Amino acid sequence: MYHLTVIADDRANTDVLRKQLAGIFDIETETVEEAIRSSPGAATVFDINLSDEPSLLKLKSWLGRKPANAKVIFLADRTSHLQHARAYALGATDVLHRPIDGRELLARLWGDVTSLSSDPANAAIRKSPAVASAIDTLQNIFSSACLGEPLDAKSIDSAGDNVVGHVETHGLTAWIDTVRTHHSATYQHCLLVTGLAVAFGQQIRVSRADRQRLSFAGMLHDIGKARIPLAILEKPGRLDDDEMAVMKKHAQYGFDALATAPGLPTEMLDMVVHHHEYLDGSGYPHGIGASEISDLVRMITIADVFGALIERRSYKPPLSGLAAYNVLLDMGPKLDKDLVRAFEPVASLGRNQASG
Repeated sequence: MYHLTVIADDRANTDVLRKQLAGIFDIETETVEEAIRSSPGAATVFDINLSDEPSLLKLKSWLGRKPANAKVIFLADRTSHLQHARAYALGATDVLHRPIDGRELLARLWGDVTSLSSDPANAAIRKSPAVASAIDTLQNIFSSACLGEPLDAKSIDSAGDNVVGHVETHGLTAWIDTVRTHHSATYQHCLLVTGLAVAFGQQIRVSRADRQRLSFAGMLHDIGKARIPLAILEKPGRLDDDEMAVMKKHAQYGFDALATAPGLPTEMLDMVVHHHEYLDGSGYPHGIGASEISDLVRMITIADVFGALIERRSYKPPLSGLAAYNVLLDMGPKLDKDLVRAFEPVASLGRNQASG
């Protein structure tokens, strides 16, 4: 869980914020004098008297030691230009108005996840009801994770049924062609994995109900990315080591977001937290081995790896289906070899997807 420090003159004023962000942040409340005895953290909210100049001088020096990319948010009165100016002079990255709103605070801390879904000029997506439905559902999934709200399982089931029908009727290639036009790398990846998982189920002749289950899993698998800052999540270039360490936390964040979701099958929780685990124990976040990895997780992991290889990124061309499938083969003991072999016809449907 994320740690958030709230520095306030009156701790009682933070009760509303604590209730709004319960389950999302571990909130520690301190006074200015208590805070400056330790080092600044990655996320700090100030609700203090911005007229107390001696206290502000101490804060300015303290905030000068904040970590790179730290978020420092001050609360100010809407009509006070002086408070806004002082907050930014102290080192604020953002200023919000009182009374504080938890949703707005999350948007400032992580970025506005709703911006991921918006793509109104995309004619290809507008012409595909199944893709548009999946995008709307992903937006709801990400918003739920970001705000700690319940999932709309019926909506996910309905969108999953649409994906199954689309792949049955139009094939995987049409799905890939359409979803790779989406502007968000995060949404593009989730949609690719969903289509690949459905096509995988179709290839090994599982029931339609099981293909809908695979579609549900594909849309849900990266829910934890809703809690990764957008600057990292949608970075146009490769992630550095520190950014990758943050990104790898998404599996656990996804589990945290869903741990109390009513009615969610335990296999979905297992899939969300373990879809980056490998059979040889070299994956993350728990390093579990083959005996602890379910068939659903094994299938989604194959779709996840393959989807990442064929998606479009600004810093690398997508691999062809054949090249991507060879990467799966080269991963050897990390993946289920029987399932990888069964996936080969699915990969062949995307072999020409790198062109265009």
